[in-house]
Amino acid sequence: MAKRDFYEVLGISKSASEDEIKKAYRKLAIKYHPDKNPGDKEAEEMFKEAAEAYEVLSNAQKKAQYDRFGHSGMGGAAGGGGYGGGGMNMDDIFSQFGDIFGDSSPFGNMFGGQQGGGGRRMRKGSDLRIKLKLNLEEVANGVEKKIKVKRHVTCKPCSGTGAKNGTEVQNCQTCGGAGQVRRVQQTMLGQMMTTTTCPTCNGEGKMIKTRCEVCFGEGRVLEEEVIPIKIPAGVAEGMQLSMGGKGNVPPRGGVSGDLLIVIEEEPHEVLHRDGTNVVYELYLNFADAALGTTVEVPTITGKARITVEAGTQAGKILRLKGKGIKELNGYGTGDQLLHVNIWTPKTLSREETEMLEKLRNSPNFAPKPSKSDKSFFEKMKDFFN
Repeated sequence: MAKRDFYEVLGISKSASEDEIKKAYRKLAIKYHPDKNPGDKEAEEMFKEAAEAYEVLSNAQKKAQYDRFGHSGMGGAAGGGGYGGGGMNMDDIFSQFGDIFGDSSPFGNMFGGQQGGGGRRMRKGSDLRIKLKLNLEEVANGVEKKIKVKRHVTCKPCSGTGAKNGTEVQNCQTCGGAGQVRRVQQTMLGQMMTTTTCPTCNGEGKMIKTRCEVCFGEGRVLEEEVIPIKIPAGVAEGMQLSMGGKGNVPPRGGVSGDLLIVIEEEPHEVLHRDGTNVVYELYLNFADAALGTTVEVPTITGKARITVEAGTQAGKILRLKGKGIKELNGYGTGDQLLHVNIWTPKTLSREETEMLEKLRNSPNFAPKPSKSDKSFFEKMKDFFN
C-alpha cells in the first residue's frame, strides 16, 4: 500500500507554520492514542502514521528534502521504512514526541517517561554521517550497497543500564528519578519556580552502584556493523538520505540516532549528467557527416548503434529516448542527448590537401543555413522546455 502524503496525513497545507504542524499532530495523537482506542489496530496505525509525518515535517531539513523528492527521497536508503513512525515502536514515539503535549497531556506519565508533566524525557543518541560514492550507472538505476559503520550499540551484558549484571540501579535521591529539580524563589513579583537538570545524575534520574565491567558504566559499546542500504534511482550529488535508528545509542538507554548518507557522484569517463538526461559528445569526421554513417555510442546500459543521416550539421542534437536517468519519484526516465561535433583535422597530407582544394569552391560547400537550422542555444532550449 502506497504511503499517504504527509501533509494529507496531518490535514495541513505545505505553507503550514511550525506551530500549525505541531497542533495538527497533537490533535491526531490524542484522537488515536492507544489508551483511548484499546485493541484498535487501525487506530494504532493512524497514530504511527501521524508520528511519521510529524517527525519529517517538524524538521526543517527533512521537510525541505520531502518537499523536493517526496517519499523516495526520504526513505529510499531505509528500504521503505527506515525513517519516521514507520520504523518506530510505540515507546520510540512517546519518547521522542511526548513533550509536545506539555502539562495538559491527558495521558499523564505515558509520554516519554514524564513525571508530573515536566519530568525526565528519554534521550536520543547522536546521528552518524557517511559519504557514499556512486557511479553514473548506480545513480541511474538505483543500487543496494553494504557498508561498514562503527557505532555505539547497547551493551548486552548490562542491557544498556551501565550497571554490573545483577546489581541494582537506584533512583537518584536528589531528584527522585525525575532527572530534574525544581526550585521556588521569592521575588518582587511573588513566587517563581524554575526547573533545571539534576546536578547529581545529570538528568538521567538513575544512579549506578556497581558499574558494568564491559562498558564501564556507559551502557553502550562501540561495534562495527555491516548495514545494507537501498539507494533509489535518480539521487543527486549532495542529497542526504536517512536511516532511522542506525546512529549511536545514547549512554545508559534511550533512542538511537539516525544514519545520514550523503550522496557523492563519481564522474563518468565520457557521459555527463544534466538532470535526468545524459549528454554525450559525438565526434564525426567530415566525410561521415556529409555522407551519413552508422556509429556505436556508449550509454548507461551499454553500447547502442545509431544511424547518422547524410548532411548532419555540427551542433545537431540527437536523442535516444529513455536512455537517461530515472526520476527519483519513479514517474519517468530522461533521455540521452548526443551533441554532434564535426572533427576538423589539424594536419593534412599532400593528397588530402589537393582533394579539398578541388572541393573548396564547389557550390555545395558554400554555407547556406536556412531558417530551420537553429542555433545551438535554440536547440537546447527546445529540448529542455
